[in-house]
This record gives sequence, C-alpha cells and structure tokens, in this order.
Amino acid sequence: MNQDTICAIATAQGGAIGCIRVSGPEAIEITSRIFIPAATNKKLENGKPYTLTFGRIYDGPEIIDEVLVSLFRAPHSYTGENSTEITCHGSAYILQKVLQLLIKSGCRMATPGEYTQRAFLNGKMDLSQAEAVADLIASSSAATHRLAMSQMRGGFSKELTALRDQLLHFTSLIELELDFSDHEELELADRSELCQLANNIEKVIARLVNSFSVGNAIKNGVPVAIVGETNAGKSTLLNVLLNEEKAIVSDIHGTTRDIIEDTVNIGGITFRFIDTAGIRETNDTIESIGIERTFQKLDQAEIVLWIIDATDAQTQITQLAGQLLPRCERKQLILVYNKADLVDNIQNSIPNDFPDNVKSIILSAKNREHIEELQQMLITSAHLPTVTQNDVIVTNVRHYEALNNALESIHRVQKGLANNISGDFVSQDIRECIFHLSDIAGEVTNDMILQNIFQHFCIGK
Repeated sequence: MNQDTICAIATAQGGAIGCIRVSGPEAIEITSRIFIPAATNKKLENGKPYTLTFGRIYDGPEIIDEVLVSLFRAPHSYTGENSTEITCHGSAYILQKVLQLLIKSGCRMATPGEYTQRAFLNGKMDLSQAEAVADLIASSSAATHRLAMSQMRGGFSKELTALRDQLLHFTSLIELELDFSDHEELELADRSELCQLANNIEKVIARLVNSFSVGNAIKNGVPVAIVGETNAGKSTLLNVLLNEEKAIVSDIHGTTRDIIEDTVNIGGITFRFIDTAGIRETNDTIESIGIERTFQKLDQAEIVLWIIDATDAQTQITQLAGQLLPRCERKQLILVYNKADLVDNIQNSIPNDFPDNVKSIILSAKNREHIEELQQMLITSAHLPTVTQNDVIVTNVRHYEALNNALESIHRVQKGLANNISGDFVSQDIRECIFHLSDIAGEVTNDMILQNIFQHFCIGK
C-alpha cells in the first residue's frame, strides 16, 4: 500500500484557498507532470525541501490555476515520504480538476486517515500520537485542545515508555534469577525491591485509569440528565440552555417520549445535556419505554437537574424522591424550581432528609430568568481540573481498556510476589502487562485494529 502515491483535498469546502496533499514515492514526479514553475529555469524535481514554488497547473494547453507548491522530501515530511502540497484557489471545480489530473498522472485517491496511517507505519509517530491527531481536529474547547496537543507531542507516550522500561527491568531480574535457579544461594531479584517496584508501577497505571472519567467528560462533555415529572419544563429549559428549539414544548403531558441529547460549551466546559421523558404513572407503552430510558440515562449522568414545577413543588418532591434520590448517590443533584413567574414568595428550600451536597435554584425557563446562575452552578458542579498541555489524562476508550488490562496484570504480579509464587509465573504476568501497554502505542496492534482506528479520520488527514 505504501508504494502507491496518494492525493486528497486537505481543506474544507467554501474557503478562498484550497490545498491538495500528494504523498508517496512519486509525489514530486507526478506533481511535476501537471505543474510548470513560473521561473523557466526551475524544475520542481530539483527543488530544495521546505520551499514554495509559484507556477501554474496545466491540462494540456489549458491553464487551470496559478498555484503554490510546497515541497517535502523523505523522511522529513508528515508521512515520512516524498510529499507536495498544492495550494490553489478554493473553487470546487479547480480542486476537483487538479485531483483528476493527479489521478490521471499516476496518483490514487487517499482513504480516510491514510496520511496519518502512513506517518505511523513510517515511524513518524506512535499509534497514540496518531489518534491524537483526530482528537486535535475534533477539539471544540481549550481543554480538549490541550489534551490532544499533549498526547500528540508525546506526553502520554513518554509515560508509557517509562512504564515499559521499568517492567522490562523487572522481568529481566526475575528471568536472570531463573537462569541461575540451580544456584540456590544466589538471589538476583530482591523480593522486597520487586514488591516496591510493582507498587510504584501499579500506582502510575491506576492514576492513568482513574483519569479517564475526567478525560471522557472533557472530550465528550459532562453528562447532565434533566429529569422530573411531565410538564415541569424540562424541554423548555433544554432549549434555553442550548439556545435553540431542540425539543418540542407543549402543555400536553408526556410530549417527550424519547431521549434528546445535545452539547453546549459553557464557560469553557462542554456539557452534554440529556432531556428525558417525564416520570409519571402511565399505561402508554411508548411513554413507558421512554420513562425506562430516563432512569438508564440518569445512571450515566454526572450531574442531575431535577426540574420541579414550583406551582406544585411539595407534591412532586414527595412523589419522586423515593425513585430519584437512590439513583443520585455520588452524583451532583440540583433541584431546579421552575415556573417561578407563576408563584409568589417561592422558597428555595431543600428538604431536611436530602443529602448535604444537594443544591437548589429558582428560575423561570420560559422567561429566561436566572439561567446564568444555573450555568455558573453547572460549571462549579462539574469539578473539572484546569488542564495544561503537560497533563497526561486518558481520553481514548481503547487506551482505557488496554490500561485496565495492564492494571489487572500488575495486580496479579503483586499478588504473586506477596504469595511467593514461582518467578516464571510472575514473569508471565509482567509480560502481559508490557503487552497491553505496548498495544496503546501500536507496537503489537493488528491490521484490523489499525483499519478501525484510521477509518474514522477525515479524508486528507
């Protein structure tokens, strides 16, 4: 596959400027077949790397566009191959015409993520860094941008390399002792030292595993479930928070029967709001399924907004407290007394038998009153740390699974050392731990996993 020369449009449609990337063994030669430099004494094949050459793209005698061609020579390019980038005007016709000329001259269209896949295969980055490229493109907040930059610059890779080096040293001590097992008086691997080393490794892996909850919230949004009785104003509040008419609002009870989700950035934090079906006794089969899904989404949420109709607050609290409170343990519960415009002298009270960490607020979603106070309460309740480009936080599910497997392996190592199990069994568990850590960087990843990872990239990257 790497013997092909590939091309693709690398910029979004609609801009004034467009860019086409060409990469592969014949990238420079193929580009030269359709490009003539403005300076007649220059040839692209003889050009120096990291230079721009001005000229024209021709289709036979016809001029297609005046362009700039950037030149990169292997191995000093993004993919590690000879590469060119043709910068032309952003016309869809021009871009497609240049692509057609390149394909006619010997290129083929790149598949999604193929440029980054080649960079990985050519050793320009490991797999975790390659995956960070997709995260960087998709970053929608300062925090997601910083995490992606940290991973792409190798922060995560350095942590994994340090762990693997310690594990390799660990297993070498044990296996060296096994080689001299006939010398009973010789103990090359001090068990107390190995226990301490295993404990240190376990702490680092556990920290990375535990960071996933924060990383997942930063990357995909802090999940916020909006729950309550029918017609309490859940959909109205969702529309106000999203600043668009996402959910149908009606005076008819049970309008929302399925889950509605969307994200919005508030104060630099992405929140994923989940509007759920109103909770009530019903004989409607479809509505019952929606209510069942409400409780499923409630279990997944980090923050719960319990919307209470202020005109009937006490009754709603009494009816739903037994169902909601047990499911809100270890979550931030916020009581939202809605429809404050319909009630005089409403009390912003929290029942005495509610947990201490429960918060409450009075607002009118319809009149957009006190919405900013609720947004500030959400930011405070998210409990997300300030992220820098030096922080190593796991955001990728594949990495999380591999780290969990590595953690299980190192736990078996600790147990084996504590029970004085034979060194060859301990060594096998160490090897498994190394395998799972290496899987993250792509050292042992099979082709099927690679295909699954890179097919989700955009074309041109």
